[in-house]
Amino acid sequence: MTSKPIISLFILFALVFLVSTLGAQEDYKNPNKTLIKQLTSTDGFVALWQFNEKPGKARKAVGKGKFLLAEGNGPVERIAEGPVSGYSIQLDGDNFLRLSNAKTAELNIYGKNQGVTVVAWVKWTGEQTGFVGGMWNEYQDGGKRQYGLFVSLPYYNGANQVCGHISKTGRPTSPFPYSIDYSASKQTVPANQWCVIAFTYDGEYIKSFLNGKFEAREPELIDHTKGFDGYPDGIIQRKNPYHFPDGMGNNGSDFTVGAVLLKRGMGNFFKGQIGGLAVFNRALNEKEIIMFANKGRE
Repeated sequence: MTSKPIISLFILFALVFLVSTLGAQEDYKNPNKTLIKQLTSTDGFVALWQFNEKPGKARKAVGKGKFLLAEGNGPVERIAEGPVSGYSIQLDGDNFLRLSNAKTAELNIYGKNQGVTVVAWVKWTGEQTGFVGGMWNEYQDGGKRQYGLFVSLPYYNGANQVCGHISKTGRPTSPFPYSIDYSASKQTVPANQWCVIAFTYDGEYIKSFLNGKFEAREPELIDHTKGFDGYPDGIIQRKNPYHFPDGMGNNGSDFTVGAVLLKRGMGNFFKGQIGGLAVFNRALNEKEIIMFANKGRE
């Protein structure tokens, strides 16, 4: 006698689940107007790329300039899926976007006590180190590093994690062969899932966030640091937050998305989709990062 009500209730729950699932998928097919408004109205906002242009077109920002990103190494495909505009760029592991240093204007963020925040919506394949966006050049004139958001920097304890990089000199961190000065999230970035990644820098600490959440890491021995001058037993650091009171240098890098210049040419290619990229000229607080993450994942 009770089987029909139970079956009906089961069907009702199944329909509710199906509708909610389709609704969540549909969120990535349409512009997220609430999120866009929150981003563009936040204090310190500099630029937002929504990546809704067709291949062959420069990618245009809204904000303090159009900041037209040109394609590098061939066309960058557009996918009809993304948490910000309903679209995203598809990076296949050897193409990228670029804005020359001479045109960076308000994106050229630097100074002793200057803050910066970079937020991005990504679906990473999980295959390799990937540069998401910023002003980061590891080779030209000895290095023109400034600020940059990465996924997975394994050499100094950042494998598969959100990494925020800051440089004062533009060059490697003495006495090491590469720049060690980056935060790395405690959480790992899932492969093939949309997520919100971000880092902030307030002039003293770099912090990395995954889906709006900051998790502190305990001090740890950093890989590949033993045997250098002053560090016979290696160096112990806290990777999140990462203490870096030196500030950002005005080092002359281009602004790039999806790759950086290495000795062998462009490298550290991001592989996957990027559905939005925002830059702010201050360190956003955790409440703001969480708000963007929640609106970008509903």
